[in-house]
Amino acid sequence: MYQAVWNDVVLAESEQTIRVEGNHYFPPQSLNSAYFADTSLTSQCAWKGTATYYTLTVDGQKNTNAAWKYPNPTPAAEKIRDYVAFSNGVRVVKVQQDGERRENAFVALCRRIMPGK
Repeated sequence: MYQAVWNDVVLAESEQTIRVEGNHYFPPQSLNSAYFADTSLTSQCAWKGTATYYTLTVDGQKNTNAAWKYPNPTPAAEKIRDYVAFSNGVRVVKVQQDGERRENAFVALCRRIMPGK
């Protein structure tokens, strides 16, 4: 199981993420929608299509454009339609059967080398 976590709050949780280009895309039903608000930002990917973005709000703190999805992807990216990926300090962690969260070893190393990133 994977969780997307920001400010110690679980934003999404799923066993059914899809990895694309190093990002975990979470199914829409796995999101805790109370923390998500649509933004007007869009971006273009040559093979995935147009992404739309969310601002995350947790305990009054905003993380602008920290999550995105492809609502109308290209045929090559159809499997991630409406699935949501994260950036801007949102951690995606694997939750072990004992309930302990474990970060990818490379990500954990980067956090130690570059604190605050």
